[in-house]
Amino acid sequence: MRNTAKLTTAVLAAGALTFALSACGSDKGSSSASADYSGPLVVAASPTPHAEILDYVKDHLAKKAGLDLEVREFTDYVTPNTATEDGSVGANYFQNQPYLDDFNKKNGTHIVPVVTVHLEPLGLYSHKVKSADALKSGATIAVPNDSVNEARALKLLAANKLITLKSGVGNEATPADITENPKKLKFKELEAAQTPRSLDDVDAAVINGNYAISSGLKPATDAIVLESATNNPYGNFLAVKKGNEKDPRVKKLATLLTSPEVKKFIEDKYAGSVIPSF
Repeated sequence: MRNTAKLTTAVLAAGALTFALSACGSDKGSSSASADYSGPLVVAASPTPHAEILDYVKDHLAKKAGLDLEVREFTDYVTPNTATEDGSVGANYFQNQPYLDDFNKKNGTHIVPVVTVHLEPLGLYSHKVKSADALKSGATIAVPNDSVNEARALKLLAANKLITLKSGVGNEATPADITENPKKLKFKELEAAQTPRSLDDVDAAVINGNYAISSGLKPATDAIVLESATNNPYGNFLAVKKGNEKDPRVKKLATLLTSPEVKKFIEDKYAGSVIPSF
């Protein structure tokens, strides 16, 4: 039976306050050697596909493995990390390495990856054109406004010859790093979760896979441009606060998330819109 806690805005705000207060008394971020690993492992996750994958593990695999698992859904890309840092949750599952590196650097957090589970290809979607070539001069493209996902979106457009980026630009690329823009595209920077809702107001939008799926889009068939899975650095992983990698509950979950059963579940349920990375 599904037992997922969906957090309200008020709770998210309270969690952010808790993080801010606890950060003031942190001890370089590592978890205590006497950490309590009893009780359920609480994992923060984006609703789709992360919480769905965790719910499959909870309902079909966890009991046999002796794992008591609790899933909490978050709809933003900040609170899962701050909640993991302050101990409100024991782990999270929603992000990729470039995003985590940027987050830790900017927020002084100490989150580390445990095991990579899947890739959600980033896609360009439109309600107005059926191909990237059909975008008109001066078209407006919505892109995520956080630094890593915006850079990823621009790299997707560059890989498909819509723009050219400055040579050597990294995961902090912005529209200011565009050197060639033959279609004179304009960019509307939005919170990643808002990009699907913008499709009626812009000519196209670059949307993260989880938000695309939760909005009823099918990346494998609906995207007019889709990120390649080959050598892709944006695989999503289970993560914990540094020092908790050896938590036996985390080890059990890592094993279950990379099991043949989970691989089949991902392949069957998402039909190429989410790709196993193991």
